[in-house]
Amino acid sequence: MPLYKTITPNSQTTVKIWKITETYDDLMKGITIKPENIGRVLGMKSELHQRGFLSVRHLLAEFGYQDSNLVYDENGKPHLKDGKHISITHSFTFSAVIISDDVVGIDIEKQRDKIAIIAHKFIDYEFDYLKEEDVDYIKKLTSIWCVKESLYKLFATPGLSFKEHCLVIPFSIEDEKTIAWIDYENKKYRYNINFFEFEGFSCAYAIV
Repeated sequence: MPLYKTITPNSQTTVKIWKITETYDDLMKGITIKPENIGRVLGMKSELHQRGFLSVRHLLAEFGYQDSNLVYDENGKPHLKDGKHISITHSFTFSAVIISDDVVGIDIEKQRDKIAIIAHKFIDYEFDYLKEEDVDYIKKLTSIWCVKESLYKLFATPGLSFKEHCLVIPFSIEDEKTIAWIDYENKKYRYNINFFEFEGFSCAYAIV
């Protein structure tokens, strides 16, 4: 399948989402991949991960970039050689890329009940407004995970904790917007959050 969705939250930022329906062989066509990344793809144990990796390269092409334009720093954060900010995510059958003039982060996660089992590992403050009996409890947990993961990618600082350092302001699923903070080493950083649902998945992205 070609591009699934394009979102333009502001004039400096674009999000593109890909629904991964193609085979591995089909995804290998029409893109150029650095030799070291060919080895990386071949070394992946799951074809799902291979297809996710390749779909991201197709998303880069949608933006006018190639695999060779993408580099990673010592913390594993991706960067574009032209100085634009980028964040990448893929989960099961969807992948997404956000590119902006400003620092950004994005995450997609499949909505699954088992997230409730690990909620205590990434949530602290948010338990003040979450209720297990709420019909959208799993959706809210998944959205909060996506928000915190997008903050983690954006901040890219070793030692940052989802539970201790990332706070998501109360929201309703229908809002599709909220505010989140990183409170780290006596400094506070505020980010605008957009989130939404589609086909049993949640997506959130953080921008300044």
